Amino acid sequence: MRSALPRAPRRRAPAPSSLVIRNIVVGGHRTSVRLEPTMWEALREIARQRDTNLNELVTEIDRRRDASSLTAAIRVFIVDYYRSAAMQAGRETGLRSPLPA
Repeated sequence: MRSALPRAPRRRAPAPSSLVIRNIVVGGHRTSVRLEPTMWEALREIARQRDTNLNELVTEIDRRRDASSLTAAIRVFIVDYYRSAAMQAGRETGLRSPLPA
């Protein structure tokens, strides 16, 4: 006769991460940063537009950040950068932001 012991729940294999890990030199120290591929592309694009490289750009972001993690500071920097560019483009074309104030 089978026992009435509860079965252990089946565990699913963790989903593969969409984050990409890259090594960056920040202020002369090597560290790893995990970002989505789109964020890496945006960061490289910003570095090119500023005529700098990823290490220098991330070092600048690190110097300016508050208590948040470096990864969070990078994401906020990217959003702020593109938000500012969108607002500037809107002023130049006379368009208003579609976002509520």
